[in-house]
Amino acid sequence: MLTEIPRKAGVEQNSKIEADCIIPAAGLSTRMGEWKLKLPYQGKTIVEHSVDNALKVCSRVLLVTGHRGDELAELFAENSRVCIVNNPLYGQGMVSSVRAGVQHVSTDYFFISHADMPCIEAEVYMQLWQARFKGSVFPGNEEKGGHPVLVSALLKESILRDVEVKSFKRILTRFSCNYLGLLNPSIHFDVDTAEGYGELVEGLNTIR
Repeated sequence: MLTEIPRKAGVEQNSKIEADCIIPAAGLSTRMGEWKLKLPYQGKTIVEHSVDNALKVCSRVLLVTGHRGDELAELFAENSRVCIVNNPLYGQGMVSSVRAGVQHVSTDYFFISHADMPCIEAEVYMQLWQARFKGSVFPGNEEKGGHPVLVSALLKESILRDVEVKSFKRILTRFSCNYLGLLNPSIHFDVDTAEGYGELVEGLNTIR
């Protein structure tokens, strides 16, 4: 059963658009060799930067947790705009976490980003928002779609129904998709390995 943990009242921040952002944060970080989401970066953790960047634009973040979910719930306990959604099926892969988040989406459009992508700028979210339509909008191209992705809530039913499909991109590309072709490297950069983390802390200027 999917459960939503009530949030404590906290400091509100101004958002520019009324859109939820699903951020899966349930994985084991097996490629990294250690849990990556709370690794330090510029005075905060990787996951805090990923969430903060989304909240510069979005009205709410649906942070989907699994592995060490209690730690993430505690980390964001004072932020009323972060809704923790527990996914007990996180072992089935990231698609299961996206579906868990989709069940709690309450806006006409929603973004999907990643907890280990701490460099995505607010401008990227806004460019996607300006290109919204009754399908999905990717920041990259057909070969490398990138994140975040903007999705029309009209697709929620199909996302939840196609449980046999293990690739979320494959679900979305069954319907109309647009690609912005942005050259911003942050839309592809995720902290997936120790080498990636080293690049993050040492080579910020080459990522943004």
